Amino acid sequence: MKKIFLFTALAAVSVFQSCEGPEGPQGPAGDDGLIAEAFEVTTSFVDDPDPYFAFRSFFPLDPAIYASDSILVYELSGVEDGLDVWKPLPQVYYTNTGSFQYNFDFTTNDFSIFIDATPNIDRNTIDSFYRNNVTFRIVIVPGYFSRTSATQRLKIPEYYDVMQQYGLDESDVKTLPQTQK
Repeated sequence: MKKIFLFTALAAVSVFQSCEGPEGPQGPAGDDGLIAEAFEVTTSFVDDPDPYFAFRSFFPLDPAIYASDSILVYELSGVEDGLDVWKPLPQVYYTNTGSFQYNFDFTTNDFSIFIDATPNIDRNTIDSFYRNNVTFRIVIVPGYFSRTSATQRLKIPEYYDVMQQYGLDESDVKTLPQTQK
């Protein structure tokens, strides 16, 4: 009985080991590991002829982003305990002559950061400190995250939380050129 069992087991093993068929089709391309992107820009705002905006800077997105993607923009507002302090846009500033704010908009091909001044402020009175060599960080968040629970836990105002949530660190931040429109 033991010999029959052993013979049957050996036969089964040899049959399964020798089963080979044609190679299957190639699977879809895998994720390259990038789930979000981060960029840094330092800009000196140019006067915008549109009366709605005081000053504006444009930046290309190459390659273009998907229509479902979103952009978050943060202003570098200082350094605290050796860490950069990033404030989410819009950021409002008040002066003796009125108020203005940094804000942004975007398309799939570019984005702009602008200074939006209230009607009662002469845009020429906005101090050059707020117009020249201002640094911003931009995080592009792919739209498919909006359907995940990770987005629900995301603290958008916290730059470092956003970077951590999407697996980004300082080495992932790239510099973008400014363009004129």
